[in-house]
Amino acid sequence: MSGSRMLMVPDGLAGERIDTGLSRLLGLSRTRAAELIDAGLVEVEGRAPSRSQRLEGGTLLSVEIPEEKPAVAVRPRIAEGMALVHQDEDLVVIDKPVGVAAHPSAGWSGPTVLGHLAAAGVSISTSGDPERQGIVSRLDVGTSGLMVVARTERAYTRLKDAFRAREVGKIYHAICQGTPEQSVGTIAAAIGRSPQHDYKFAVRSDGKPSVTHYETLQDLHGATLLRVKLETGRTHQIRVHLSALHHPLVGDPLYGSDPTVAARVGLDRQWLHAMELSFVHPVSGEPVSFTSTYPDDLAAALEALRTSPGRTGVGG
Repeated sequence: MSGSRMLMVPDGLAGERIDTGLSRLLGLSRTRAAELIDAGLVEVEGRAPSRSQRLEGGTLLSVEIPEEKPAVAVRPRIAEGMALVHQDEDLVVIDKPVGVAAHPSAGWSGPTVLGHLAAAGVSISTSGDPERQGIVSRLDVGTSGLMVVARTERAYTRLKDAFRAREVGKIYHAICQGTPEQSVGTIAAAIGRSPQHDYKFAVRSDGKPSVTHYETLQDLHGATLLRVKLETGRTHQIRVHLSALHHPLVGDPLYGSDPTVAARVGLDRQWLHAMELSFVHPVSGEPVSFTSTYPDDLAAALEALRTSPGRTGVGG
């Protein structure tokens, strides 16, 4: 991603440090955002800020992003589109591409995270179902981003407990159709299987308690870029909850989006990416955090929605 950007600071980022806000708006790491500020490539209302300056809602950011040469030491790829973000004796963190399942399952014959790890020589030594070894939390086939996989039984047990206790920080970026009535909000609505379709989920009074927090990062042409924090981790939770608000994810016709919008921006899956993952290391006890960047298809769709005045209707 290179070139000039002019961005209006959304109210949801008011009070944030500029390096933090810039990283969220552009999908950059906070370190990269700070580098741009220090290099004088960022202006707030025409003036160069410090990286610790706090943002004000409604102010105008100007950002110049130089074209970068590919880094020599990048996250190693272990499969097409899949990067190994972190590896130690107890766990691995991977950046999963779209079209890859977490583990083998009935009806799925495509690539899996576990299969790619095995092919790359990354051993998983946990008990239980051999087809799900080490998987403590899944991402849908159609969702990309960060996943942690336990390599040892001790790490598996402790990570499972941490996910159950809601001690793992899971941040997603998502683009929904239209503009939610509130720029910052919480959706607390139980989720269960749809009574009409086994493969679909819905808000149901007899479902499992589910809580999703969101805030607006940027208003787009007929759509909204959101930062989403999961308190619970139900299957399809973000997709179901935003659909229940009548603002389904762009590229998610299963939950009510307009397929012509996805076609217009060249997207063939839901605009949803697991952006940040943080937890206490299950063995060392040290807090760890990892960040991702947008894959090419999501980055291109976001740019199209930033610049295109085409109509993007609200589904639901």
